[in-house]
Amino acid sequence: MGVRFAFAGGREGWVRALLTAVGVGLGVALLLLTTALPNALAVRHERGDARSDINYGQDMKKADNTLLSGNASTTFRDTDIRGRDLEPEGPKAPLPPGVAKFPAVGEMVVSPALKKLLESEDGRLLRERLPNRIAGTIAESGLIGSHELAFYRGAKGLAAQDINGAGISRIDKYGNPNPTESDSDPVLVLLVLVVFVVLLMPVAVFITAAARFGGERRDRRLAALRLVGADGRSTRRIAAGEALAGSVLGLVLGTGFFLIGREVAGSVEVFGQSVFPSYLNPSPLLALLVAVAVPAAAVLVTLLALRGVVIEPLGVVRTAKPARRRLWWRLLLPLAGLGMLYPMVGQGRDGGDFNQYLVSGGVILLLVGVTALLPWIVEAVVARLGAGAVSWQLAVRRLQLSSGTAARMVNGIAVAVAGAIALQMLFAGTESDYTKDTGYDISRAQMQVTVPKGKTLAATAEELAATKGVRQVYAFNEGFVNDGTGEDASWARVTVADCTSLREVAKLPSCRDGDVFVSHVAPGAGESDSDRQATDDESNVTARPGQKLYFDTSEAAEKQTSVVWTVPKAVKQAESIADPTGYRRGGILLTPGAFPAQAAAGVRGEIYVRVDDSLPDARDYVRNTAARINPYEEPMTWVSTESNDRYSSIRTGLFVGAACVLALIGASLLVSQLEQLRERRKLLSALVAFGTRRRTLSLSVLWQTAIPITLGLLLASVVGLTLGVVLLRMTDTAVRVDWPSVLSMTGVGAGVVLVVTLLSLPPLLRLMRPDGLRTE
Repeated sequence: MGVRFAFAGGREGWVRALLTAVGVGLGVALLLLTTALPNALAVRHERGDARSDINYGQDMKKADNTLLSGNASTTFRDTDIRGRDLEPEGPKAPLPPGVAKFPAVGEMVVSPALKKLLESEDGRLLRERLPNRIAGTIAESGLIGSHELAFYRGAKGLAAQDINGAGISRIDKYGNPNPTESDSDPVLVLLVLVVFVVLLMPVAVFITAAARFGGERRDRRLAALRLVGADGRSTRRIAAGEALAGSVLGLVLGTGFFLIGREVAGSVEVFGQSVFPSYLNPSPLLALLVAVAVPAAAVLVTLLALRGVVIEPLGVVRTAKPARRRLWWRLLLPLAGLGMLYPMVGQGRDGGDFNQYLVSGGVILLLVGVTALLPWIVEAVVARLGAGAVSWQLAVRRLQLSSGTAARMVNGIAVAVAGAIALQMLFAGTESDYTKDTGYDISRAQMQVTVPKGKTLAATAEELAATKGVRQVYAFNEGFVNDGTGEDASWARVTVADCTSLREVAKLPSCRDGDVFVSHVAPGAGESDSDRQATDDESNVTARPGQKLYFDTSEAAEKQTSVVWTVPKAVKQAESIADPTGYRRGGILLTPGAFPAQAAAGVRGEIYVRVDDSLPDARDYVRNTAARINPYEEPMTWVSTESNDRYSSIRTGLFVGAACVLALIGASLLVSQLEQLRERRKLLSALVAFGTRRRTLSLSVLWQTAIPITLGLLLASVVGLTLGVVLLRMTDTAVRVDWPSVLSMTGVGAGVVLVVTLLSLPPLLRLMRPDGLRTE
């Protein structure tokens, strides 16, 4: 009978069932997506390993089954492009995954996303770097994401390059023989656990709230059933059947939403990450768990809700003043959560692994504590509210009559914000452990280019300096000299550059071409004693006038060779300063006129490039020039900080998940708001018929949302801060409140509610018409 009421009870019945199904379906879709994420990450990892072309130091000889693979990866704007130059050495050479045949010289096969980019107007600069003809596309099996930019390019003459030294490998098969294992850092494991719990809790809260849509009308209908002879137990079974029908329909809609979202996921990129739809296959066991848990939860929630309602033949007693909610058992939930987390306080990274069950259980109980405490807080506060404008009084009276419904609407927001605050505190507290300062001074230079063999420093620097968007280049030849040829000889670092560049690494008394300087680190310079010792060791050759020093040029010859250089009489003293890389270099500084040409093979060229940041794509102009100089050496783009890869991926996962949860929050809140307005249609029409202004009613609806959400966000802040402090103590990290994150999370929560309220105003205005009083 309950199922028949849901689907054959006229317009009221199926609208109520549809609203419930949409609310439950949105939650089910996100649950299915979450259960599919581990598989998606695993497939990405497997495909990355399957196309690995590293020979891991094996001394492999040319054969009919070998392939030369050159690393031609590059960067366009802020996106990495994976590239390889391929030269098969025999008919049995291995094909890369996803490639049907080797591209000829001058041709390349590209990923669909790269093909689209190259053919677009935005890809004009990139086409200069990749001018090869596109001969085909890489299939899905050779890519890790639908938006990945990748190419394979035909090449010849790779054997003449320095194999295993210039980004060129000889392989006889693709794949990683030693698949990488996940990092077992307990703090990172804790982060993953908490992220999953925090993202899934709001979903569970929304599903249980959606199962109670239309509760007041349902209870009045059950009273009518009592009047025609049904007993209390029968009415509860009928209500459970109706909830079951709505949740099963929600499962069907949720599966549809998931399949639609699965296809959409293949066409979007979030925070630089993309997947193919085939990656998003939920674990069958987890999908079955969702299919069983959601209807069971809907029935259970309905039965629990009816425990506090007396349904009599002539009405529902809930419309009278309800009994005050008890506080004591609501406090037990967060206290029990803290009790589960307390044994792991202070363990940190060195105290062993965190117990996954205690962590998950403790965080869940703390967040469930929000849903238990919020109805009591809303009831206690609104009971003391009173005088004010008409819109205020209408809102307060409505909240006093149904504070539980109002609390249920914002429970999900409160849980999401509480969890987000705790996670932001945890990430902010542990960030220093996984993010380090690179030391690069990006105000003096932003890119670094290595001069390849066969190119001179001066010619390379000149070509880069002439590049569009380059303001300044600082070019250095770097090497070492010894004061003898034996094992006990002392050594010193040598830097060869013009006067302009040398002034970036030392304070010079005066400088002109032909000068020689001995650079010393001033006492007290550097960040620590160990730093000073490292730089002082570079100048442990005294470099006296007339002293003979030796440049090692063995790299350019098959046997050990050296070039003798005599320190000139007019050697000058210089004081070392931090160079653009943040390093204080000691040793000997030479201008080009003082450097012996025979020693050129004993030094290596490095060029620091300062770009014009006001010019869009300035860095890509530099990359284009660098690709012409050496296609196998990607210019290094400097950053001030760098993060642990897995830490960064966890944080990215949090942002992606939070975006999905916020979308669910907004959609579910809107559905809930519309359901509430639909139930009050006759009341709103009656108020309008009696002369109440529409502006007053609109403000009353806003107050009805604003009061509980304010209380919910305050509670969420307290619980979130508490959970954040406990998690920081568990990781043995100094407790520090990240106030900007706290304020931003609460602001996002408030913003979602404001947007939902604004979207619900047009339906509200349509409901406030006198014809809403018409009934049958």
